[in-house]
Parts: sequence; structure tokens; C-alpha cells
Amino acid sequence: MMPMLPRRLLLLALPAVLAGCAVGPRYTRPDPGFAAAFKEAPAADGWLPAQPGDALDRGDWWARFGDPQLDALAARVQVSNQNIAAAVANYAQAQALVREQQAALLPTLSLEGSARRSGPVRGGAASSRSYAASVAADWSPDLWGRLDEAVNSAQANAQASAADLASARLSSIGALAANYLALREADAETVLLDETIAGYDRALAITRNRYDAGIAAQTDVLQAQTQLLGAQAERVALRRSRATYEHAIAVLVGVVPAEFAIAPAAWRPVVPAVPTGLPSLLLQRRPDIAGAERAVARANAQIGIARAAYYPSIALSGSIGGSASRVGDLFSASSLLWALGVSVAQTVFDGGARDAATDAALAAHAASVAAYRQTVLAAFQDVEDQLSATAALAEQEGLRRAASQAADRTEQQMLNRYRAGQVGYSEVVSAQASALSARRTLAQVQLARQTAAVSLIQALGGGWEADWLRQP
Repeated sequence: MMPMLPRRLLLLALPAVLAGCAVGPRYTRPDPGFAAAFKEAPAADGWLPAQPGDALDRGDWWARFGDPQLDALAARVQVSNQNIAAAVANYAQAQALVREQQAALLPTLSLEGSARRSGPVRGGAASSRSYAASVAADWSPDLWGRLDEAVNSAQANAQASAADLASARLSSIGALAANYLALREADAETVLLDETIAGYDRALAITRNRYDAGIAAQTDVLQAQTQLLGAQAERVALRRSRATYEHAIAVLVGVVPAEFAIAPAAWRPVVPAVPTGLPSLLLQRRPDIAGAERAVARANAQIGIARAAYYPSIALSGSIGGSASRVGDLFSASSLLWALGVSVAQTVFDGGARDAATDAALAAHAASVAAYRQTVLAAFQDVEDQLSATAALAEQEGLRRAASQAADRTEQQMLNRYRAGQVGYSEVVSAQASALSARRTLAQVQLARQTAAVSLIQALGGGWEADWLRQP
């Protein structure tokens, strides 16, 4: 007959031995199938200067535009934006769920106590008192890895929430940068239109003088007035666009538009060089890719949870307590009672419910793998689109600048020829309209370059990195 002590040791060691019998599949990150390089990546002697590959892993990427007010607004967005606040709360909730699942791996202890006084309703013997107290412990050892997989699932969910938080920050600050740069471009176009309106006003005065002197026809005056009024109408439309950008920025920083204003200021059309790095780095930098990968890990853990249902569950329990008529005697050896118990439960028949749950977990895992790969493909498309846009816009800016300079010279020559009586005013109007259009188009291309840089940084997941996705 086995001695009592070895038997107890065996009972205590059994859960530790069986703890290594986890039945869930070992997680392996799906192969995204990416290429070795981006198709639209610039050559070494191309339009993008070489930069360290990790330049966007950390830091405030918006500071690359060199605008202190944009930096200040970005700081406000991170504190006051409500989408970010919601993502922060969701992340905190996910972390709390991880702690809750981890607590399930440990025993639970409970303490109970009572005091009772009894006696006759009328007269008779004196009343009596009784006291009772007990401590109980319960533990369900994680023999088949079900609880451990639940912890893994909760951790994956928390990491996905961290990626969601990074996505909210990246999206909100990206929207801020795009709206702020558009607002500053509107300021630059406003200055341009103000200068143009002043020039049109002078041209109208000259035309009236020529008409009064009998040198020019009245149609010249009417054309000059039309030109001036059209520019003034464009100025009003531009003011409306600027107000829209300002309202959007107010919401991003968490205030009502009525309590927010940005004073006009000079626009700095700075286009920062954005290093792309290797395609594999995209898996670490894109929050949406990281979140999709964590969804795969969570689905993998759910397979283990479903498979663990095929195996029996074991629960260990123990308690010690006592009762006495006096509190001082409550914990004396003679009043103590102890109990130990082991229970085993095994589902014998469930009509195929466990099979169905396992199949559902496997199907959910396959779907998450497909969603992960689709997210990677969409991310590569996004980067390629922004790389090609950045290259095309850089080339386009040079052409638009040359076109604007040529239009400015044509406008001045036509004005001089008109004053000399060599051409009609309709030719002056045409030259002025072309020059204004060329100037505004150049400014809009410069803004498009800045916006493309913001979009490329967002496509690369700038300013964030998923540590759990680092390549070994």
C-alpha cells in the first residue's frame, strides 16, 4: 500500500506534469508573400535622397514639415481627439481582460464567517451564542492549455487594441496634417489672389482712362470689370474653403469650431524626404497589418480552447474551519475541521457540439489568415500608389513652375503691348487668366506633394512599430 505522503506528493505534482499537455496548435505567423522591394521605389540616384531605413520607426513625423504650429496642434490632437480617447479606453479595457484571464490560472480563496445568537421567545433559559469561520480554496488546473490559450487570446486582443490605438493616432494626426497644409495653401492662394485683384484693379483704372480719352472701346472696360469681379468671386470661394479646413481641425483637436481659430500665416511648401525601407518593415510599421496579424493569433488560440473541450476537467478543492461558542475557541485544534476534494468532469455526449465548435474555430482561423494577407496586399498597394504619386508630382511641379513663369512673362508683355496700342484688351484678359491659373495650379501641385508625403508616411505606418512583429 502506497504511503500517504508520496500519494499526496503525486496528487500535487500531477497538474504540473499534465500542464505540458496543451492541445492547441502552435502559433506561426502566416507568410504574407511580399516582394523583396517596392516596384515604385526610387533608384539610388532618383528623386528621393537616401535615408536610414529606420528613420520612421519612432518620433514625431509631422515635425518634418518644419511648422511649429502644426507641431502644437498635433500635440493637442493626441490629448483631446475623441477617436484617440476611445481607442485609449478600448486598449485599457483589453489590458484589464488580460489580467482577468491570467487570474483564472490561479486558485481562488474565500473566507466565510458567521455569528449566531439563539434563545427562547419568552422566559426560560438564557440565550446562547455560536461562531463559525472557514477558509476554502478552489483550483482548476489548466491541464490541456484551455486557460493558457484564453490568456493568449486576450493578450492578442490587447495587442490588436494597441494597434487600433496607433491607427487612431496615425489617422487623426494625418488628417490634421492634411487639413492644416491645405489651410496654409489656401492662405498662400489668398495672398496670390489679393495681389492679382490689385493688379486687375489697376488694369481697370488704366482701361477707364483710355476709354475716357477715347483711345479704348467700352468693351475693354467691361472685360476688365469682368476679370476683376471673377477674381473677387474666387477670393470669396477660397475663404469658404479655408473656413472648412479650420472647422475640421477644430474637431480633430476636440473643440467646437466656434471656439477655435487659426490666424493666416505664410505657407512653407516643404516636402520632406520619406525613406521607404524594405517591404518587410511594413509588417512592423502598419498598425492595420499588426492588428490583422493579432487577429490570426487570437483565432489560433480559439482553436486550442475548442480542442480542450474534448478532455476532462479536474478541480481541486480544500477547506478548513471551525465552530465554537466563544471566539477565542474558534481556532483551537479541537474545533477545526478540514476537507480535501478532487472532482473530474467529462462530457460523454454533446450531439457534435464540440466538433462543430472546433470546425468553427478552424474556419475562423482560415478567414483571419485570408484577411491578414488581404490587409498586407492593400498596404503594399497603398505604398506603391503613394510612391508613384510622389515621383509624378515632383516632376509635375517643375513643369508647372516653368509654365507659371512663362505665363507671367506673357501677361506682362501683353499689358505693355496693350498700352502701346498694339493688341486688343481681349488678349490681355486671356493672358491674365492664363497667368493666374498657372500660379494657382503651381500652388496646388505643391500642396499635392505635401499631401502625398503625408499619405506615404501613413502608408508606411510612420511613428509606430509593432515590437511583436520584428523579424528575428
